[in-house]
Amino acid sequence: MTGPMTHIPVLEETALSFLKPKTGERVLDVTLGLAGHATRFLQATGPDGEFVGLDADATNLAFAREKLSIFGDRVTLHHVNFGRLPELELEPVDILFADLGLSSPHVDDPERGFTFRAESPLDLRFDQSIGFSASQYIEHASEEEIAQIMRDFGELYQPARRIGKELAGKTFTTSTELRAVIESVFTFKAKSMLPQIFQALRMAVNDELGVLQTLLETGPFLLKSGGRMGVISFHSLEDRMVKQAFRALTTPEKDPITGKISVDAAFELVTTKAVVPDAAEIAANPRARSVKFRILRRR
Repeated sequence: MTGPMTHIPVLEETALSFLKPKTGERVLDVTLGLAGHATRFLQATGPDGEFVGLDADATNLAFAREKLSIFGDRVTLHHVNFGRLPELELEPVDILFADLGLSSPHVDDPERGFTFRAESPLDLRFDQSIGFSASQYIEHASEEEIAQIMRDFGELYQPARRIGKELAGKTFTTSTELRAVIESVFTFKAKSMLPQIFQALRMAVNDELGVLQTLLETGPFLLKSGGRMGVISFHSLEDRMVKQAFRALTTPEKDPITGKISVDAAFELVTTKAVVPDAAEIAANPRARSVKFRILRRR
């Protein structure tokens, strides 16, 4: 098998313990990645459970397809972003799983265009066959558009306008060209700002919050009775969206006069608070430090 081998799935054991896959169940993983979680789901649902995997990244998908080939026709994979979930018209599932974090190759392989720590094309797209790269986005965006994504997605408030002014309309071919401008303008502050700037650009070019909204509106209704949906998020904006969507789905309707429940909620929370990794997992995998995991069950 060729491809990256060092990826560590976050909350691997925790996801299994809360989602409780059983023999013969049907699982939908909308963020297949390198198939770390997928392998465990297939083992747990064997010998006849079904698995459907989605991924926007063609390279990851090819690696996962080879890795999961041992499970034969139990596996169906689609090269598609989960924002297009409504178009797929999939059959109901027992488990829907989403891990919203980057896979390790996105960060570790400079050729994938996600890192500012090495020379790489300024791309940042999960699916490089569609949409605009980060380079194209910067070239065509206005100062205010760039400033806004820095505030919304990078949580950079005070320097947002300056970043917009320095970047808008410029042509950057590589990540190091962009990094050089940020370092020249913000000097010693640049080191702490660069991860947030690249995160903001990545979230913008992939419309990450837009596709998450689609998942939260569509995914729960793909669940069978008793089905579970689990979402792992790495960013406070994502987690807030998941928390609010799950809360709305699990809140019963009440009579406006009596205050009594008139219609029971169709869903319930498996956990009232987000599940977070323990110290041992964070030590083994520092990328897990911001992780939050929320689980919903259809009644």
